[in-house]
Amino acid sequence: MTGTPAAKPDTAEVVLAARNVAKSYGQIHALKGVNFDIHRGQVTTLFGENGAGKSTLMKILSGVIQPTSGEIMLDGQPVAFTNSTEARDRGISIIHQELSLAPNLSVRDNIFMGREIKGPMGVDFAEEERQVRKLLEELEEDIDPLTPVEELRLGQQQIVEIARALSVDSRILIMDEPTSALSATEVEVLFKVIRDLTAKGVSIVYISHHLEEALQITNHAVVLRDGTMTAYAPRAEIDLEWIVRNMVGENYDLGSPPGGYDFGKVALSLREVTVADPKGGDYNVVDKLSLDVRAGEVVCIYGLMGAGRTELLETVAGRLRSSGGEVVLEGKEVSHLSIAERIARGLALVPEDRQRDGLVQTMTVGQNLSLASIAAFTKGLFTQRKAEQALIDRTIKEVTVKTSGGGAAIGSLSGGNQQKVVIGKMLATQPKVIMLDEPSRGIDIGAKAEVFRLLAEGAKRGLAVVYSTSEVGECLSIAHRIIVMHKGRISAEFDSTVTKEQIMAASGESVAA
Repeated sequence: MTGTPAAKPDTAEVVLAARNVAKSYGQIHALKGVNFDIHRGQVTTLFGENGAGKSTLMKILSGVIQPTSGEIMLDGQPVAFTNSTEARDRGISIIHQELSLAPNLSVRDNIFMGREIKGPMGVDFAEEERQVRKLLEELEEDIDPLTPVEELRLGQQQIVEIARALSVDSRILIMDEPTSALSATEVEVLFKVIRDLTAKGVSIVYISHHLEEALQITNHAVVLRDGTMTAYAPRAEIDLEWIVRNMVGENYDLGSPPGGYDFGKVALSLREVTVADPKGGDYNVVDKLSLDVRAGEVVCIYGLMGAGRTELLETVAGRLRSSGGEVVLEGKEVSHLSIAERIARGLALVPEDRQRDGLVQTMTVGQNLSLASIAAFTKGLFTQRKAEQALIDRTIKEVTVKTSGGGAAIGSLSGGNQQKVVIGKMLATQPKVIMLDEPSRGIDIGAKAEVFRLLAEGAKRGLAVVYSTSEVGECLSIAHRIIVMHKGRISAEFDSTVTKEQIMAASGESVAA
């Protein structure tokens, strides 16, 4: 069944509902009269492109923001939450897409922040630590509760965010992109937790751009498009084609390797690059890795969590120090240069965590876009505003950022458009080599197609492109060559005719996964 859902599209008890909910920001209508039901003990998956209104709807249901009009019904009665604490006290919790952890605090303190367990002598830290260990054990994650969050990799931080939501013992749990930084094994553990929760009557709202993954866990699916509910169907009636058709109106693919030209000279050469474990372990996360990338070539680096992909790219960019080997850019060794000096030479990195490392949240869209190129239009103490504005306007147009202008707040953009800003910022430096670590993390299939189109066009102009991914399907898109990493080394190298099964086998992943 497709089309706008009825008031009661499922026979299961509705515990939380949105009725004709609208949300406007000035002239922008983020939601337009949406009806949405959450059913007891079931998983409702919400699909939609970035900017479709998914996160806005979830923030309204969880009390983070209030609707412009419409009504929220809890157990059949109208409610009005003025903040997320009120919603949490009524049993509604949300795991946000962008992590909201305090990096300088421990895992324990993050999980119990604002609702500390009181004892006769003040905060009962021992009881908090016991409960955190139990939560992490359920999530099968070996993390010390006293570890500062800033020392954890992104996937582990996401596990902490999930543990914090589970610790509240909610009746309704909203998960906004909970698996965007998780490994395949961690996703399976999370799905087991979700099944256990629904068996106890907990209701789950699940938002994900990993379409195939979401189909494994959902009971029924709802699609939002341009702020409007466009389709509903139970799990038995939906497949990938149904989701994509209702999300974007047509089938998107991620492109194919750009052709019709010859590669240029070697732009980037890695010679036995070695990186010691940043956490002090007695092993190398990257072990004597050598790789050449030519001008105009697109190279994909695939590997599971822990394969060393991120550490390799961050070392090449100058964010991590190597313990051996050389990084050569257009024939010149650059290992001794700073990050800024490497960018000036034409070596740029789009980091995995765009919120922490790629954007400045207090700056506008334009300020973020021009940040990495500031030296090009600064003389002494003065900035050439016209030159800066010209760069901002040109970059917004080239990378097709959907925004009201360069003066808009960066937080007003969808995840896909924020990612375009990060990519546009680095492309504005006119690099010779651009590296992207998980460039499609947390963005929808339409935005993915746009990102890969930008990279393919760059390659046609002579840009050397290196991107890493943990999604096999993304390897089989614009890459001329696929490099598979396993335990810090290259375990296989393929051209674009490779199959998913060959890539997975080379990475040490179960082909049946």
